[in-house]
Amino acid sequence: MALTRRGGFRRAGRGGPQFVDPTLAYLTVPGEEECFAHPNGGDDCTSLHLTERLWRELFAERPVPAVVHVDARVDLAHRLLLRSAARADADFAAAERLVRLVGAATAPAVDGAGRSRRLVERARAALHDGHPDAAGLIPLARALGVSPYRLSREFQALVGVPLTRYRNRLRVGRVLDRLEDGVDSLAELAAELGFADQAHLTRTVRAQLGHTPGEVRRLLS
Repeated sequence: MALTRRGGFRRAGRGGPQFVDPTLAYLTVPGEEECFAHPNGGDDCTSLHLTERLWRELFAERPVPAVVHVDARVDLAHRLLLRSAARADADFAAAERLVRLVGAATAPAVDGAGRSRRLVERARAALHDGHPDAAGLIPLARALGVSPYRLSREFQALVGVPLTRYRNRLRVGRVLDRLEDGVDSLAELAAELGFADQAHLTRTVRAQLGHTPGEVRRLLS
């Protein structure tokens, strides 16, 4: 799946010729022949490569569309995906943004509220319990038997916040528990709770609480 960040170009492939710019993304499959022309000079694109297994988890047996419209929501998700790649703990957040971005291309219908609520409650339980599969969006969705896109979308629809933010809320709660217990080393605490490093722990706590871990420790002392 190729998304254009700047510029535009002509492409001929499955689905016929198209002019590709930031409002249009195109999808290719292995072995597909393509021709390109760049009448207006250079362009910047992002190429997303999906394994066959992940594609089937996202879209089951539906055929791969040739092109998809990129609305403002997908454009924003694309920008956030690129920004997240430079941050600590990018894997979980970037995976969630990626599957939401790709899933928006051919979004499946949402199941009934009862089934969705059961799914979300199972996801919350796995996150609360620290299940090994809850360390990443894709393994969590696989363990729950749904696509990552469906899990991410329905979780936010019912809980009101993205999975990534909810997961960070749980982690910050555990930080508070350990600070109340009198933990001394923030570096060891970061490693214990799965943060990339102490700086990552500090940023996450500040984003959630408006205070650094040191300030919180003083407040709790």
